[in-house]
Amino acid sequence: MTTARYRPTWDLALDPLVSCKLCLGEYPVEQMTTIAQCQCIFCTLCLKQYVELLIKEGLETAISCPDAACPKQGRLQEDEIECMVAAEIMQRYKKLQFEREVLFDPCRTWCPASSCQAVCQLQDMGLETPQLVQCKACDMEFCSACRARWHPGQGGTWLCIRQPHSAFKMEGDDAPIKRCPKCKVYIERDEGCAQMMCKSCKHAFCWYCLESLDDDFLLIHYDKGPCRNKLGHSRASVIWHRTQVVGIFAGFGLLLLVASPFLKGDDDPLPT
Repeated sequence: MTTARYRPTWDLALDPLVSCKLCLGEYPVEQMTTIAQCQCIFCTLCLKQYVELLIKEGLETAISCPDAACPKQGRLQEDEIECMVAAEIMQRYKKLQFEREVLFDPCRTWCPASSCQAVCQLQDMGLETPQLVQCKACDMEFCSACRARWHPGQGGTWLCIRQPHSAFKMEGDDAPIKRCPKCKVYIERDEGCAQMMCKSCKHAFCWYCLESLDDDFLLIHYDKGPCRNKLGHSRASVIWHRTQVVGIFAGFGLLLLVASPFLKGDDDPLPT
């Protein structure tokens, strides 16, 4: 990754300016950063803010090139990220990486106890079969399939395999602790909004009915059905949220429309 180096201002004035695809500004090469994997170039400030936003929001662990049209689909390497962000943000990035590794590792799982969240190792004995897992940190015994407290199968049957979500649907609306419908980790809700996001798998869902809200940016879910008006916010705040979401999409569309003439290739004929 190319980083900025100090040079005298009179020397910079002789260099051509480079355009940043994110902010559309033009800067000297010394204020630009090149992604090693794809060679796309952006101003260092924009790229730093882009990386920090993704890490703080926990949106991605593999941070891709911010250019949606990147021909090589480049990704930033860990050393590139480390020299760009503060130490505490880098620590969070490594934590997110570890959580994602555990999530997709069939031989490891999280302890479902809300006060523990330790990583437990599964026995190598047919990972598709429910097995007893004992957390070494809190000694809780739970089922590897449904993550409820250990319940040995009766008569060779395992209800948690055939009906994996039945245990979650039986929890009351006012229960202070529920389990994520996707990864089954226990989640505690003290108060506030009914739109929940699991810190383990980043799945967004409704606290009351456990339906997915991953694609419901406007929170239409709370306009009808049994969860109507149960979001936990006033009608005015919901309208304001929707206005902001629509405004963001409209702003991006307008920005692309304005920037489209500048994003054309150098081979395009100049206007006469």
